[in-house]
Amino acid sequence: MKVRALTLAILAGLASSAVAAETVDPLKKAFIDDSAVKVQFRLRFEQADVDTVDKQDQTTIRTRLNYKTGDMYNFFALAEVDDVRSTDNEPLIADYEYTQINQAFIGYKAPADTLLKYGRQRILLDNQRFVGGVGFRQNEQTYDAFSVKNTAIENLTAYYSYVNNVNRIFPEGSGKESHTNETNLLNLNYKAGDIANITGYAYLIDNTDVAAFSTDTYGIRAAGKLKLDAIKLSYEAEYAQQSEGGDNPTKYTADYYKLGAGIGFGAFGAKVGYEVLGSDDGVAGFITPLATLHAFNGWTDKFLFGGKGNWENGIVDTHVVLTAKLAGLKLLAKYHTFESDYGDIDMGKEWGVAATYPFAKHYSVGVKYASFSGADAGYGFSNDTDKLWLTLQAKY
Repeated sequence: MKVRALTLAILAGLASSAVAAETVDPLKKAFIDDSAVKVQFRLRFEQADVDTVDKQDQTTIRTRLNYKTGDMYNFFALAEVDDVRSTDNEPLIADYEYTQINQAFIGYKAPADTLLKYGRQRILLDNQRFVGGVGFRQNEQTYDAFSVKNTAIENLTAYYSYVNNVNRIFPEGSGKESHTNETNLLNLNYKAGDIANITGYAYLIDNTDVAAFSTDTYGIRAAGKLKLDAIKLSYEAEYAQQSEGGDNPTKYTADYYKLGAGIGFGAFGAKVGYEVLGSDDGVAGFITPLATLHAFNGWTDKFLFGGKGNWENGIVDTHVVLTAKLAGLKLLAKYHTFESDYGDIDMGKEWGVAATYPFAKHYSVGVKYASFSGADAGYGFSNDTDKLWLTLQAKY
């Protein structure tokens, strides 16, 4: 009798659990129980001092609210809203007051390790040299797109997206805040341990608002690390070729290549790099209109060229980077020399230093300074320029 009673009790308990499972509200579970909310604040002071122009100062604070649901039948959603308040609106400083939806997409975790996204999303490919989010600026660049990412094959990541709009860093009403696109981005990455990370890509940009931004770019990139006892070695090598795409009226072919090597010992590191954004005999240069431009060719942003990232004469950038980590403090120093790929033009030099310190788990403080000088006179980038940034950030 005791065994029978115990068996009946167990069966009753299982039945009760099954009924309870059936009555779980999937909407409540996905949108409340399994959801996540993140809040970020970024306070920044920026100063720009350009020859022949009055010095400009601006303080901004960005508030970012991010909400992600849990999964419901393998679907999930994410929404992210940014708000920036500013003390002023200085023309030399590319941060502006705005409130907007930074991301808003529906995702689906499909079979065979496939992730689909539809809507406004962040797209960061490789080192963001060609496709990125301009994350340093208070207004991030995001994309209205359909994307698919597959990792079914071990060590291989296949990514494709169709972009129909680029939400740029410029403010509403400027006429530059977004560009309508019919763009295809394909990126295949294979990682063979630390020693080799190899990427092949095809970025077919068709900008229907600004035809001069339309390009077809095909390339390959390899990067890796090697540890020899206490010494760490690293390398990168990349080559790409670009021609006009979409309705771009300029017919051209230009090359891009980069070589870099680094060495690290304990908390200290050093890298040297040589990067060429080529020119087709001064007709047109290799451009990067979707890149995170602030991370390349100097922090003073002398070579944005309206968002193209290059001009018809091309850019040759030779640089050295030094890094150190001391008691949680991250230090970085850079030195660049610039010249044209075509026309023998001295495009100046820049040095910059930065320090970042995270503290109390949720907070970080940073300072960054850069100074540009020495360019041949008579060009839009010729004026000597100094810039300073102070940043305090909190993430919850």
